[in-house]
Amino acid sequence: MRSLTTAKEISWCPGCGNFGIFAAVKKALTRLTESGVSLADIVMTSGIGCHGKIFDYLNLSGIYGLHGRALPTAQGLKLANPKLMVICFGGDGDSLGEGLEHTLFAAKRNMDITLILHNNGNYGLTTGQASPLSEVGFKGLSTPKGNPEIPFVPIPLLMEAGATFAARAYSAKLDHLADILYQAFTHKGFSFVEILQPCVSYNNTYQRYNASTRFLTELPTDEAEALRLAKDKQVDYLGVFCQKHRPVYHETLYGGDKPPAFSLSERLKILGG
Repeated sequence: MRSLTTAKEISWCPGCGNFGIFAAVKKALTRLTESGVSLADIVMTSGIGCHGKIFDYLNLSGIYGLHGRALPTAQGLKLANPKLMVICFGGDGDSLGEGLEHTLFAAKRNMDITLILHNNGNYGLTTGQASPLSEVGFKGLSTPKGNPEIPFVPIPLLMEAGATFAARAYSAKLDHLADILYQAFTHKGFSFVEILQPCVSYNNTYQRYNASTRFLTELPTDEAEALRLAKDKQVDYLGVFCQKHRPVYHETLYGGDKPPAFSLSERLKILGG
């Protein structure tokens, strides 16, 4: 197998949680290839932000998207070639701010793709503005007196939207994170993985997460229990909250697992020719 690391110089801040995410993604991808999946059949997209730099460091094919637009790109790739395994990297601002509508509709449609949410609770690349996931009271460039807004809770939000796989992991728990990612990659349907990721420069949450995270011992018995655990304000539970099956979008749209074949004249009509 070819190296999963490119020759690009890594410019994340020393101690950034993205290093753990990068290592876990490579570990999960290696496990995929060992099970027979070809790297040629795996593609990635990303948005703009510190999370998006992973596109330069991870040796996979893909498309570097616009801010908040990584998921429409991922959906287009899947619809054009359903055999591809499509992995989308997004930040908390990128995916739940600028790209919120795309995130919700990808889950609603049950697109057969994986969204990996790098949740560092701020816009780190642009030096620490409050994001949709910043805690009340967070002080940054845009909220010097403290963030007045109540943050989204990603797991319940995506479950309500229709995600058929929803999980949470922590960038400092590498083996657990790699296992969660492998489960997400191999799930048929929209997989959402929220990764708690400290930003050492503007939102250093290592001490908090080291104290507050606990592993789920089993899949919650029902949706109400999953939502209760995901919303717990004292404990940040790690694990799979939701895993179910329903028809995926491209198969429902196409009536099968392949896009319909169009003649040249039909393609020109579609394009307005």
